[in-house]
Amino acid sequence: MRTGRPKPTLTLNEAERQTLDSFAHRARTAPVLARRARIVLECATGADNKGGCEELRVEIRTLQMARSLHA
Repeated sequence: MRTGRPKPTLTLNEAERQTLDSFAHRARTAPVLARRARIVLECATGADNKGGCEELRVEIRTLQMARSLHA
């Protein structure tokens, strides 16, 4: 049984996804912006927090905060 608050769904349109993908993978993007873009893209996939943290190598609190900001 799952406990806690349900994870809000984050949906991105194609233009938003392309912009974030550009920020995430462009060499000249500031590292903090690139990381943020990767976090938002990961949240949009619907993956669970634990898997997302392992994939992005960030703390679970970072991913949870990103999800709550985009709810």
